[in-house]
Amino acid sequence: MVVKESEVCCGGLEWRINFPDGTSKILVPDHHTISKTRFCRLLHAFFVEGLFSKIYGFFREAWRLGMDDPKKFFHCFKVGIALSLVSLFYYMRPLYQGVGGNAMWAVLTVVVVFEYTVGATLCKCLNKATATFLAGALGIGVHWIGSHFGEKLQPIFLQGSVFVLAAAATFTRFMPSVKARFDYGVLIFILTFSLVSVSGFRVGKLFEFASHRLSTIAIGTSICILTSMLFCPVWAGEELHNLIQTNMEKLADSLDECVAEYFRKDAKSEASNKISVGYRCVLNSRATEESLANFARWEPAHGGFNFGHPWKEYRKVGASLRSCAYHIEVLNGSINAGTKAPDFLKKHFSKFCTKLSSSSSAVLKELVFVTHTMTRSAKIDIIVEEMRSAVEELQIVLKSLITQPINASTNNSNGNEESDASNTSMSLIEIAPLVTLSSLLIEIAARTEDIAKAVNGLAN
Repeated sequence: MVVKESEVCCGGLEWRINFPDGTSKILVPDHHTISKTRFCRLLHAFFVEGLFSKIYGFFREAWRLGMDDPKKFFHCFKVGIALSLVSLFYYMRPLYQGVGGNAMWAVLTVVVVFEYTVGATLCKCLNKATATFLAGALGIGVHWIGSHFGEKLQPIFLQGSVFVLAAAATFTRFMPSVKARFDYGVLIFILTFSLVSVSGFRVGKLFEFASHRLSTIAIGTSICILTSMLFCPVWAGEELHNLIQTNMEKLADSLDECVAEYFRKDAKSEASNKISVGYRCVLNSRATEESLANFARWEPAHGGFNFGHPWKEYRKVGASLRSCAYHIEVLNGSINAGTKAPDFLKKHFSKFCTKLSSSSSAVLKELVFVTHTMTRSAKIDIIVEEMRSAVEELQIVLKSLITQPINASTNNSNGNEESDASNTSMSLIEIAPLVTLSSLLIEIAARTEDIAKAVNGLAN
């Protein structure tokens, strides 16, 4: 018996068995077996290659995130500690008899108000406790007043009070000053007042109900505050301080790399990604700076930050940094544009542009040192003055470009002919890239000086 494999005209394969008597038989595949094999392969690909690889990728990303910032690991442990402590009010009978079934409110309070930073946790805890007390007291007062209207008018009075107070409290959430610091408290006020007012119509012991809710919330918020401040605390003020310092470093590096890449003779390097990542991080940090500045105002004195530290000045520094980052973004876009300046012009301007960018980045790096040490620098005025002189030199070069054309000397290869140094006729398109680059560098220097003034205002 011989088995042969031959191609069929349709492009498939067929198996034929030749017998000794000269006859042959074509093997017909079992489609049921093939379909089962394909199904097993798809199942294997889904679970092994698809699902398991995604799970592995998830844990690898989680591990990388935790190694980059170990504070996130500690925060997870603190949440577990706080929930374990508040759960004791359910598991231990003496504690459970003190709060009763309302102990679940303490557990829910921990889940809701525990945040990453101490300032955020304090903000939510104080907002929740204060709003619960005010709403509970007001709800009891409204219920007491409504009880004097009789059984028919009491529901109408209660419903009207809920409508008026809920509408008024909701309107205050649109006010910027309230929304920035007390938005969560207003939300809890609406929730608690509605709960006490509505349930008070059917609940007999309303004062006991409100006092139990307030006590359980006080227990939950106290556990959150103590856990957040005693176990590896993450201060919002310190995070804001480090964020401003890091943004200054990124701007200085982006400015240096941006100008160096433009005057580099070889092709584009991988530094372009570093440039864009640097200033884009600064541009995208506004929301983080605003929230950290708001939460830092709730924190007590810690480290080198006293109570009443001028956190508003950090906002001014951050705004100045973003203004400088916008100009660096424009500078990077103009450098990557298709229009290129002649090489002899780039060589003529490279010295002055590089000097100005180095002076500006030197000012930023000195401000990083000032921010890190939280001390006034004796060199900052000297470095700023050097940056101003570099600006004046570049402005003189720009004026000379308009008044006196730059000569590009071209030597003739024929020795009998005289060397001709002809004025290169430069069009506006050829000059525009360098004029744009120089103008943006001068503007970046002005923005850098604004950053220096903002940091000096913070130091004062």
